[in-house]
Amino acid sequence: MSFGKGCHLHLVDGSAFIFRAYHALPPLTRKSDGLPIGAVAGFCNMLFKFVEDNAGADAPTHVAVIFDHSGKSFRNDIYSEYKANRPPAPEDLRPQFPLTRDATRAFNIACLEVEGFEADDIIATLARQADEAGGRVTILSSDKDLMQLVGGGVEMLDPMKNKRIGVEGVEEKFGVGPDRVVDVQALAGDSVDNVPGAPGIGIKTAALLINEYGDLDTLLERAEEIKQPKRRQTLIENADQIRVSRELVKLDDQMELDVSFEDFELNDPEPDTLLTFLAEMEFRTLTNRVAGKLGLDAPEIAQPEVSNAPAAVEMPAIDPEKYEWVKDMDALSAWIDRAYARGYVAFDTETTGLDEMIVDLVGISMAVEPGEACYIPLTHKSSQADDLFGGSDLAEGQLPLDQVIAALKPMLEDPAILKIGQNMKYDAKILARYGVNVAPIDDTMLMSYAQNAGLHNHGMDKLSEVYLSHTPISIKSLLGTGKSAITFDRVPLEDAVKYAAEDADITLRLWQILKPRLHSERVTRVYERLERPLVPVLSQMEMTGIKVDREVLSRMSNAFAQKMAGYEAELHGIAGRDFNVQSPAQVGEILFGEMELPGGKKTKTGQWSTPADVLEDLATEHPFAARVLDYRQLQKLKSTYTDALQDHIHPETGRVHTSYSQTGANTGRMASTDPNLQNIPVRTEEGRRIREAFIAPEGTKLISLDYSQIELRILAHMAEIDALKKAFRDGHDIHAMTASEMFDVPLDEMTPDIRRQAKAINFGVIYGISGFGLARNLRIPRSEAQGFIDRYFERFPGIRKYMDTTIEFAKEHKRVETLFGRRIHTPEIGAKGPQAGFAKRAAINAPIQGTAADIIRRAMIRMPDAIAKLPAKMLLQVHDELIFEVEENAVDEVIETVRHVMEGAAEPAIKLDVPLVVDAGVGMNWAEAH
Repeated sequence: MSFGKGCHLHLVDGSAFIFRAYHALPPLTRKSDGLPIGAVAGFCNMLFKFVEDNAGADAPTHVAVIFDHSGKSFRNDIYSEYKANRPPAPEDLRPQFPLTRDATRAFNIACLEVEGFEADDIIATLARQADEAGGRVTILSSDKDLMQLVGGGVEMLDPMKNKRIGVEGVEEKFGVGPDRVVDVQALAGDSVDNVPGAPGIGIKTAALLINEYGDLDTLLERAEEIKQPKRRQTLIENADQIRVSRELVKLDDQMELDVSFEDFELNDPEPDTLLTFLAEMEFRTLTNRVAGKLGLDAPEIAQPEVSNAPAAVEMPAIDPEKYEWVKDMDALSAWIDRAYARGYVAFDTETTGLDEMIVDLVGISMAVEPGEACYIPLTHKSSQADDLFGGSDLAEGQLPLDQVIAALKPMLEDPAILKIGQNMKYDAKILARYGVNVAPIDDTMLMSYAQNAGLHNHGMDKLSEVYLSHTPISIKSLLGTGKSAITFDRVPLEDAVKYAAEDADITLRLWQILKPRLHSERVTRVYERLERPLVPVLSQMEMTGIKVDREVLSRMSNAFAQKMAGYEAELHGIAGRDFNVQSPAQVGEILFGEMELPGGKKTKTGQWSTPADVLEDLATEHPFAARVLDYRQLQKLKSTYTDALQDHIHPETGRVHTSYSQTGANTGRMASTDPNLQNIPVRTEEGRRIREAFIAPEGTKLISLDYSQIELRILAHMAEIDALKKAFRDGHDIHAMTASEMFDVPLDEMTPDIRRQAKAINFGVIYGISGFGLARNLRIPRSEAQGFIDRYFERFPGIRKYMDTTIEFAKEHKRVETLFGRRIHTPEIGAKGPQAGFAKRAAINAPIQGTAADIIRRAMIRMPDAIAKLPAKMLLQVHDELIFEVEENAVDEVIETVRHVMEGAAEPAIKLDVPLVVDAGVGMNWAEAH
């Protein structure tokens, strides 16, 4: 067909696909010859998803994948240092580049690259030509450099976020329209591509200048008029460099390309060609999936005689139409028999919500073989049931809940049958409320976390896309969103069967892939000793909960409200007029518009911005800023804790039941949600008071046991700092010792202020604090703060050596490790610009924080057996602290027992060079105990 009106061209940024695929998947090699193929596998999965998703009115009629040609481009002739700071492509990625071109052609999609030009120039030229011919263009990329092309019939689509980027999206990103993006980029430069730009001018300032002067040439001609001296000087002195930068960032849309749009017409893949390529790559799962889609038999893929990699798992295509709806007890018995015959079963629960302590069980799904799954609906409502008047008529074709639980309970509790789930803690807690103790278990979410922390999230949808090239049925498509959303018991049974059984099927498939990889990735001990055994411990803690006094919270809310009213009156008095304290724009207008204080910045809408860091800088000099901070802090405490916590008190238990996520942080630290009890502020008196509402029932006490300075102790061990190790072994005040070493102050002459500075440095260094950050913490000049940090490294050179060695390891292996073998991947470690600093700080801190997290996990796993015969319950974990509820007459014995477990938790796996010390406290509430 001739290209014109009604045609829709998709231009795929092939290089972006390749690098995203490379970083999203763990390393993968072809079993027959060891060829690296991880990026090719991810790239093929993306292409297959692209082909599958392109249907309907918005589907493309033409498509091309555009690649960067290896070697330099014409921009290197303009500026020799262009992209000079980019590291070479990873060794295992280089041989995969040509294979991605082969893959594109195997999918019967046109691909294009031109020597001396970048992919962006080809995309620019084709987009212009297609737009001029009257067609539509969609550029599949999130690359900001392509945003200058948006407008007319051209838009962008971020394929990972499924987010369309039009003119408004460009304006949101750059502060200018697409026609002025080049001008802004020329001023701001680009550290990733080594485009120099104007020193000291970022995107926001550049947009401000371009919007004021109209375009770059006018700005440079009238640079003398700019009021700010530094900005004026920068533009005058660097005018030529800015013009060169413009040539570097402007895309060439006038290339002579030896192609026609007829070459890009969208055609179905040629089955033999595609399946042969996938089989040659030994992509078994994707080969089977594509063959199933085409209605053909998958070609045979030979198994190598010897391989250290996990055995491939042959799986049929996922077909929700084939799942069984279990309608009678005989059918259920047959599935239970199959589970016993197999020795394992994947299962999942469907419920009316997400709070395991109050939701109702709606149904249970099971799978025993890939493609063979069922759903047992239990409490779905009929379409005639009337919510308004509490109607609960059950839909037909379901089994009685109590009979199903009775039938499943022996199998779910049988130690000979492995129960496999995705986030098993949730399902185990649901069934525990029905008297079923699910064990033993395997959890695919935790298997992924042990292998891939730092690479991607570990939800089932993500794992299904990564490992199965399959997008599961969306829960939103069944429940809807917003006010019109329904609960799962209102989903029609035909749809529920497909959705629920698919979850069990996918979970089983993921288990068959991920389980063997624990061994090949050498993280079996992390999963088996730190992750899997923690599930029942957390389940029990969460179901126990902690008692909360609603009246105490209510009184605090009232007190906070009164104090906020006082602050509000005080602020009105300072300002000399009434205003809305909760409006950042009005606060900013008073600070920067009326009081004319320094440091003000305006948002894109022209309003003053008042983030906490700006107010903190002003607070040392002006009482208005300090009082705004005080007001906001009280407002957060009131809304987030004293008000919201009341809603989380369980109506039957009178307790708050938080939920812990084992995968909440890459380092192994756990996250607490619904409500979050790990972020209650403790640095202010008001924040500490919130813990008074967490109480011990009559006849009991709360005890808190907290590791003392555990991360500093781990740092002393890992970095081999003899002075710190000796101080910890001798039981010295580590902050006073550090201050004495750094400032040459004898211990008997130590002042609280000097010790406070040393404490800030000790903890700051662990997190890679900068001179700027330390200056803000201590409220001292930046130069003085940097001097403290420099002196610290002079006195403790081993710490600098540890940091350098850790970063070097991270760059080489794309990961760091804790002392217990936990792997934290660091895919951003080679990044340039601001991201580089963040990635390095994270890599330095992760082994320390992760080792501390591993130690307290080991303690928690041993705790149930240790306190089994004592009248005590473990209630909460808050990073380095454990909280227990204990009968009054057993407090001392429990403290002694728990302290022994916690202080010895690292052993026998690791013998630390420094002792672990645990501080204990007792009280009628959490505030007293801590």
